[in-house]
Amino acid sequence: MRLRDHISHAGTRLRSGPHPDRAHLDAEFLLLHLLGKNRAWLFSHQDEEFGGCTAIRYASLLDRRAKGEPIQYITGECEFYGLPFRVTPDVLIPRPETEHLVEAAITLANQHNLLRIVDVGTGSGILAIALAHHLPAARVTASDLSTSALVLAEENARHNGVAIRFVHGDLLAPLAGEQFDLIVSNPPYISTADRTSLSIEVRDYEPATALFAGNDGLAFYRRLIPAAFAALIPGGFLALEIGFGQSPAVQAILSAAGFVDTESTLDLQKIPRVLSARRP
Repeated sequence: MRLRDHISHAGTRLRSGPHPDRAHLDAEFLLLHLLGKNRAWLFSHQDEEFGGCTAIRYASLLDRRAKGEPIQYITGECEFYGLPFRVTPDVLIPRPETEHLVEAAITLANQHNLLRIVDVGTGSGILAIALAHHLPAARVTASDLSTSALVLAEENARHNGVAIRFVHGDLLAPLAGEQFDLIVSNPPYISTADRTSLSIEVRDYEPATALFAGNDGLAFYRRLIPAAFAALIPGGFLALEIGFGQSPAVQAILSAAGFVDTESTLDLQKIPRVLSARRP
C-alpha cells in the first residue's frame, strides 16, 4: 500500500478516537516519526509503498494514539523554548504557556544579576535547562522528588550541553542551608475536584503527582512559598507558574510569607500565568 493510502486509512481510524479534528495530522506525524522523514520528503514520496514490519509498527503507534495517549509520549520527544527534550510518562509534557515563566526568569536574572538559580520540581528539566542555556554564567540547580524524573532531566541536560546540579528530595529540603538569588517552579496546581474535566490525554496519561495539589490547587504554593523565602538571599526573587484564576490566592500567600513587589505576567490569552516576587 502507498504512503498516501496508509495515511488516509490511518486518518479514518483516528477520527473515531478522542481527537478527530487532528486525525489526519496525527496520522501523518506518526508516520513521518516512524520513517525519520519530514513533510517535504513526504510530499515527493507519497506514492512509495511500504509494508511488513514497518506497517506493523505504524499500526501499533496508531493504536496508542486512538486510545488517547499523547503524541509526545508516543514519540518520546518534544520541543520547548527552542530546545529538544525527551519525555516519558514519568514527567509532564511541556506546555507553551510555561515559556512565559522562562522569559520572566531570564528577565529577572539579567536585570538583577541573579546567578544562583534553583528550579523546584524540575520534571523533565525544561526550566533548568532553558535557563542554563540562555544564562551561561548562572549556576543552576534542579530538584525533584521523583528519581525517574531526575534521570530523564539529567539525560536532557547532557543532550542540550548544559551543566546542572540535580538533587533528589522534596521541594527545597535537599538544599537546606543553601541560599539562592532566584527560585523558579512550575508546581502542581490543578484541583483534585477538576480531575473529571481534564482531557483524556492529561487525566489518564500524565503523572497525577505533577498535576494535582489538593482540593483548591494551592497545596504546593502553601508549602513552597515560605520555604523559598527562607532559601532566598535578601533581594532574591521567586517566580512561579500559576493556574487560571489563582493569582489573587497565590499573591495572598506570597504577601503572608513576606514577599514584596509581586508582578504578574499574562499569557497569550491575557490570563495571569506567572507571578514573581522579591524577598526584601
